[in-house]
Amino acid sequence: MSKNILLFCNGLSGTGKTTFINTYAIPSGFHNLISATTRARRAEEIDGVSYYFRDEAYFETEKFATHLFVNRDFWKPGEPKWLYGIPEFEIKNNIGKNLIYDVIQPRYTRELMDWFTMHNLHNQYDFRVAYFTTGMDNFEIAQQRAVMKNDMAVRRANTCTWDDFAASRVRVDYVTMPRDDKPNLDLIKLVQTHTR
Repeated sequence: MSKNILLFCNGLSGTGKTTFINTYAIPSGFHNLISATTRARRAEEIDGVSYYFRDEAYFETEKFATHLFVNRDFWKPGEPKWLYGIPEFEIKNNIGKNLIYDVIQPRYTRELMDWFTMHNLHNQYDFRVAYFTTGMDNFEIAQQRAVMKNDMAVRRANTCTWDDFAASRVRVDYVTMPRDDKPNLDLIKLVQTHTR
């Protein structure tokens, strides 16, 4: 029996990760791991579907597989922390499914890989990494989404480059660019042939 797939989709905002996930992966039965976040919910977002929208206290009490403090370098006491992370229950409730982790920085891909190893779940999953890139700096869509203090500075600090993959010891299996008619065809084949 083949292993389940844990597909890591790394890339900046606007590189096509969400489009790929919604168009190809979810219809093939992949579960997109839902992160918790302290940021405010946007009008179109649904709690428990888009994210688990929670306060900072939740991050102090809940167990997490990944923990992102994305505005750490810009944060000052009294200001809100931009926290993200996958609660452990989100993974445990979906073990046995093909999974996707949608995240910008490769260091958080490494963090989740290490969590799976630490919990002896890595033998059940084949890790695959997709790098969604424009081949250039692309902050146009990020600028449209920037609504918080220091938003663009934080987004520019949270990079996704080949150097970030190397520093995190993460091997890239697929590279795809949003201006292509379709994402990487091998990536599409991966999710379509692992339908459960």
